Amino acid sequence: MKNVQVHSTAILSENVQLGEGCIIGPYSILDGDITLGKNCIVEPHSVIKGSVEAGEGNHFFQFCSIGEVPQDLSYKGEDTKVQIGDHNTFREYVSVHRGTLKQDGITIIGSNNLLMAHTHIGHDSQIGNSCILVNSANIAGHVVIKDRVILSGASAVSQFVTVGKGAYIGGSTTIDRDIPSFCTALGNRVKIKGINIIGLRRQGFSREVIAESVEFLRAIESSAFSPRSFVENKEEMATFERNEIIEQIVADILNSKVGIAAFSN
Repeated sequence: MKNVQVHSTAILSENVQLGEGCIIGPYSILDGDITLGKNCIVEPHSVIKGSVEAGEGNHFFQFCSIGEVPQDLSYKGEDTKVQIGDHNTFREYVSVHRGTLKQDGITIIGSNNLLMAHTHIGHDSQIGNSCILVNSANIAGHVVIKDRVILSGASAVSQFVTVGKGAYIGGSTTIDRDIPSFCTALGNRVKIKGINIIGLRRQGFSREVIAESVEFLRAIESSAFSPRSFVENKEEMATFERNEIIEQIVADILNSKVGIAAFSN
């Protein structure tokens, strides 16, 4: 292993594979079938355990716990996994639990994510790419967080909930229903506030496309129909020009299994 630095107090099991340029800090423990890609950093006192595969450039700050057994009473020691992409930052005390056989046996984290201190990712959850999970955000089991989501501090996502692409969730929010893509939501329990205009501008969407999407969401909010009935109604939908944002919101509503969060008053 070229240019690998392992501190003398670190403990690594024989199945650990480290890519070029990895740094393993003091008193860290890597125990299991663990593969770290190039240039990963494991800071002091972190624990990576079980079956964990991580790509390049991941940084695990001190006291992280990655790959521990799930907090699920059905788990009986099965060989389940954690899979991590590239260039993620796991700040202090982040915990990520491996999957269960209730789903696909794997917890997945994409690439270029920032998981701030004390964030927890439960078993069988899937985190997309370029997400920011702020301090003490808690993700239950079987949750899907799609790309470019910002989940503010002290927020909690219930089991089986999906937070759509580009959504922004306010602080101290309990999310117990799905949030469609590109929406903002807040409150306890969570309610949809509107379109994430700032996030869409940052992604380069035109003013016209954003305006159409704002009007579309307002129409759903003011309608006597439920969100699903609205998007299934051809007359209602004929009013709107289809664009990428509207199409994604429609798909999220139609695919929701737990239902869409209510709108704020």
